Amino acid sequence: MAGLGVQVLFGFLLSLPFTTRFAQLSTGQRELYLACVILAAVATTLLIGPVAYHRLVFRRGKKERLVRFANVVAILGLAAVGGAVLAAVLLVTWYVAGALAGGLITAVMGVLVGGLWFTVPLASRYDRG
Repeated sequence: MAGLGVQVLFGFLLSLPFTTRFAQLSTGQRELYLACVILAAVATTLLIGPVAYHRLVFRRGKKERLVRFANVVAILGLAAVGGAVLAAVLLVTWYVAGALAGGLITAVMGVLVGGLWFTVPLASRYDRG
């Protein structure tokens, strides 16, 4: 699901420079846009990586290595998805509501992403109940 979501975000981001209002972005907003595109591309690559690995080692007795690789790459991919989402939120909110509002909204979203995607699952790993 995360892979599909980031691919949709990536596709949307790729279309933005071809809109008439893109020229109105400040230099900082353009740099943020580039960071967002790069994060989305990295996330897409990381989340699709295990699929390629699986196809290339299928039925070769490499299941344990594949599972370990896929786990690490998926976690890194989720971190990149989170970064891309937060960068996109910051870009849009900065453009629409200003830098301060954009920063505050993105900070709240960052707490949600960090908490729900990483802190809660990691805490539950060590929960004995």
